[in-house]
Amino acid sequence: MAKNSSSSTTVPDTAWLGRGRHLGPEPEQDVRRNLIALKAAGVIDDFLDLDPVEAARSTVLHPRDESADPGPTARRLFEARWRVTGDITVRAQLATYEPETRRKDAEGVTWVLAAEAERAWHPHWPSPATIFWPDSDRVAWDHDTVPGLRLRTTNHLPKDDDELRHRLRDVARQSWYIHVVVHEAMTPDARGQQPVSAFLPPSLRHRVVEHRGTPEQAQIADFAMKKELNVRMPRGGAVVLPMSPQGPGYDAERFTVRSVFLDGSEPTELLDRIQEFAALPRPLLADAEQALTRLRRGWHLLTPDEELVHAQSMVTRYAEALDAMTNSRDRYREAAEAAQAALADGTGGDGVPRPSAQGPAKPDGSPLSALTKAFGRFRDPNK
Repeated sequence: MAKNSSSSTTVPDTAWLGRGRHLGPEPEQDVRRNLIALKAAGVIDDFLDLDPVEAARSTVLHPRDESADPGPTARRLFEARWRVTGDITVRAQLATYEPETRRKDAEGVTWVLAAEAERAWHPHWPSPATIFWPDSDRVAWDHDTVPGLRLRTTNHLPKDDDELRHRLRDVARQSWYIHVVVHEAMTPDARGQQPVSAFLPPSLRHRVVEHRGTPEQAQIADFAMKKELNVRMPRGGAVVLPMSPQGPGYDAERFTVRSVFLDGSEPTELLDRIQEFAALPRPLLADAEQALTRLRRGWHLLTPDEELVHAQSMVTRYAEALDAMTNSRDRYREAAEAAQAALADGTGGDGVPRPSAQGPAKPDGSPLSALTKAFGRFRDPNK
């Protein structure tokens, strides 16, 4: 898979992108079971389960398009199509990849998910993550590619200063998710230990990784975040971390919440800041751009109307190709006939050259010259 790098383009407002790791034994089987159940329940219209090599060869809309190839380490490619708000179609692809064995912390199977709607994405639509993955804590599909982090739960900050700074650098540069750090002013009870991201709308919930700092980590967390990302950690508050490089529209003060009550109540101000951050333009990372391009140019799961349009297009293409072949055949036949006529003129019809009665033939009147002229007429269609 390609390494992350910043891009001059931003993520389209119609797209939903996610990347993570599945640490369970049968990731593809988990996807299949979920898609089968959702299709039976009428949640999705249809889905496909594809071998990535065959999928790249049989791309419907753009045959033999290299941008549709998920890469040599791809294990499986899944497509699903569903509708939101009645008539808005969403198309999504999920590819699974072999672990990066060169890295010691590269556990599990990496997955990349790209979804795109016909209109701007709404956070209250169903999460594409739970279209492919079961929304169950018992299935470990929701680990970030940054080691030690997981969606749908709280992730405590490392106690070691160097480890903490290393993690902050990694999440800013490598992760596709929105990262929020919440400081616990005092150790919360069971209700306060629940992630605040659970209050977010469905499509945004699985785009947020929540970090927690313990009461005694206030100073060390504040120092590390100031040093690495130029943001401050308020005691008993929260901050939405910027990406690196920092995207347009981000203001550290704006995305800092001074007080968050971890008592099980809805932290309205923090949720508003997270949703505001999610609406900002985001740089389209290189491998995210590849996933979105693959979705657009390597799509197989057509609707009946799309299949009809595609079939009509293929009929037109075949007719044009047949026309071109027929024209080429006619031109070759005309050239052959002209060559035979020229040869007959120069040999008297029996293939044996005849000397001219007026002496040696001029170069322009030779059989070779006649053949050259005949083929010259074939090369120039105006003659």
